[in-house]
Amino acid sequence: MGGSKMKRILLGMLTPSSNTSLEPLVSAMAAEVPGVSAHFGRFRVTEISLRDQALGQFDERPILDAARLLADAKVDVICWNGTSSGWLGLQADESLCRNITAATGIAACTSVLALNEILRLTGVRTIGFATPYIDGIQERIVQTYRNAGFETVAEGHLGLSVNWEFSEVTRAQLHGLVAVCAKAKPDAISTFCTNLRAADYVPELEREFGIPIYDTVSTAVWQSLRIAGAETKRLARWGRLFAEVA
Repeated sequence: MGGSKMKRILLGMLTPSSNTSLEPLVSAMAAEVPGVSAHFGRFRVTEISLRDQALGQFDERPILDAARLLADAKVDVICWNGTSSGWLGLQADESLCRNITAATGIAACTSVLALNEILRLTGVRTIGFATPYIDGIQERIVQTYRNAGFETVAEGHLGLSVNWEFSEVTRAQLHGLVAVCAKAKPDAISTFCTNLRAADYVPELEREFGIPIYDTVSTAVWQSLRIAGAETKRLARWGRLFAEVA
């Protein structure tokens, strides 16, 4: 006799074209939740800076085109797995989510809006940001979060602008960025870039510094699972985000 068929849950992830970190990380997380799989759509992003050409990469049209292709796979949720609203303003992600749902009929979320929900659910008021970005981008992120009611008490960044190079940031470099933030004892730290290979390093960093660390690849998975009705606590070994926030 055959058992009842397990419901499949399909997570759709919108991915910068030059990102090589988030797909293996998301796939590894999805593999730990029965019935869940992750599916990816790319659009062109190669540079993170304040140049007009770089800012124009996040115009909605190509992102919506990629979302429509993901919708062909009948995914349960479509997530923009990226941090661009950190410097474009949170309204950019809010608009994108509305327009993805309007275009596809599928619920939408983003890494950054998910991070903000976690910060509110856990009562975070002060935060530290660890990123690979250039000065101008980092300054915009701090301002965006100030406008949203969060105080950035520490930050560390590497001054990089080529998106592909973010994936080459080492664990030693990540440790240094997080250590700088931890000295200020913020309520939480975010590794804020979805091309950092940080999500699987978070548990070790949390044990060392005793501060919740919310990685933006992990926040994308967390919120996508919640929207799709899947259990998030199965991923508790990936950090306090999954262990403590249902």
